[in-house]
Amino acid sequence: MSRDEHPGPEPRRTAEIVFTARVKADELRFRAAPESRVEFTGDADDDSASGSARTNLPDEVEENVTYRNVRIDYAIAAELRDDEPAGGRSARPPRRR
Repeated sequence: MSRDEHPGPEPRRTAEIVFTARVKADELRFRAAPESRVEFTGDADDDSASGSARTNLPDEVEENVTYRNVRIDYAIAAELRDDEPAGGRSARPPRRR
């Protein structure tokens, strides 16, 4: 999965760390277009992803434009890397599903 895609139901179900948020607004206006990013560090696996599904809001917003009836569904789904050999001393316990 691309790291810039909104994680669907299956990656969110199987990830070890999941964060979701929903934002709704009747009107939304930006004085300055925001810059944002998510960076996975440490033990994050390559299957980790984050992104948003937007209604009435483009991926790149324009300054001083009023967007109406906006909804943003945002999700981060992180898989943790298991670099230890099978059965090693610091092997993680099995995942609960």
